[in-house]
Amino acid sequence: MARSVLVCDDAMFTRMMLTGLLQEAGYEVLGEAENGIAAVERYDELRPDIVLMDMVMPGMSGIEAVRAIRQQHPEARIVMCTAMGQSQLCEEAIMAGAMGFIMKPFSASRVLEALDEALG
Repeated sequence: MARSVLVCDDAMFTRMMLTGLLQEAGYEVLGEAENGIAAVERYDELRPDIVLMDMVMPGMSGIEAVRAIRQQHPEARIVMCTAMGQSQLCEEAIMAGAMGFIMKPFSASRVLEALDEALG
């Protein structure tokens, strides 16, 4: 059975790219979210095996969304996506409950490796 993913990023292009990459690798993309608020709502609704979450989004940041999701669902597995040079945010994301992170621009192999690591 394919592992399910929720893709959260405010850039439609990034969501489309990640969705295509994940589907090609055999993952089932259950949905997408364009900001942290939508990410929390979609997680509650879809209960994916793992979430790919952008760190910086409008309305509610990815880090705030991680906190909200993990508060309600401590078992949630979340991997953060971030731009280079945001190492302080990476530390904050890990403290909030993220299980790993991917630096943008990312390669397909690194995305899949991060998901595999988080899924154990």
